[in-house]
Amino acid sequence: KEPKNLYAPINYILDLGGKRLRPVLTLMAAEVFDASHKEALNASLAIEMFHNFSLVHDDIMDDAPLRRGKQTVHEKWDINTGILSGDAMLILAYQLFENYDGTVFRELAKLFSKTAIEVCEGQQYDVDFETRDDVTIPEYMKMIEYKTAVLVAAALKMGAIVANASVECQDAIYKYGRDLGLAFQLQDDYLDAFGDPKTFGKQVGGDIIENKKTFLYLTAVENSEPDEAQQLAHLFAVSPLDPTEKIETVKQQFIDSGAAQATQDEIARYTKEAFNALDRLQIGADKKQLLKDFGNTLMERTVYLVF
Repeated sequence: KEPKNLYAPINYILDLGGKRLRPVLTLMAAEVFDASHKEALNASLAIEMFHNFSLVHDDIMDDAPLRRGKQTVHEKWDINTGILSGDAMLILAYQLFENYDGTVFRELAKLFSKTAIEVCEGQQYDVDFETRDDVTIPEYMKMIEYKTAVLVAAALKMGAIVANASVECQDAIYKYGRDLGLAFQLQDDYLDAFGDPKTFGKQVGGDIIENKKTFLYLTAVENSEPDEAQQLAHLFAVSPLDPTEKIETVKQQFIDSGAAQATQDEIARYTKEAFNALDRLQIGADKKQLLKDFGNTLMERTVYLVF
């Protein structure tokens, strides 16, 4: 397809692979509500296209050299190409909804627009937090909800919309996805600090090295005595050449302040909330179990996984 320099980067990023979890969730949700997965293919492709569009632009913002072990689009081509190809991917994602009629098209487009703007808001919150020292826990939770959880929730709800599920079922599976997405991101925060280096899949303590204000950090600051909170804030303002001692000191403070346990408690709470939402689904017990098994598989992991 011409012009080649617009479409080649799109094919390149899509061919890099990844887990494809979001589009699979769309297909799975459609089948859970008794539709053929084939009916949901265009919606699932739209979700994957949008997700990869966001990765292309995120990599530009982060000046990231690698994505899934390969050159990022803006490194392989240039920044202007990355911006333009990313823009085209967003439009192509919308175009895929044109394969649906009437009410289904309208509901998919409405959900997609709402989700897309929330993802952008989440990304901006994340950028803003890098230079703020007064980030609150509710603000952090809103950021990860918008940046990660809403796209998981939307992927599931799109499958339900395609299957013409009731509004109650659509809302329930959205809540399941949202709460599971929040639990997933909090678990990533936890594993980044306390995961097993042998199985985690990336450097343990990466968030500490990068001074990221995660749920662990914010809870530790909130729970600590003023002098300990000040010490933690100081540690998150420096970047030593050898971060080993910094990582161990911070991890110990996460434990001593109760932040490590509080994070595990929140992961369990959001996972339970996600499973409670399944009770409102008007589907068979076997299909509810399928969704529960998926959630358990996700939450029992010990490896880093990009949702």
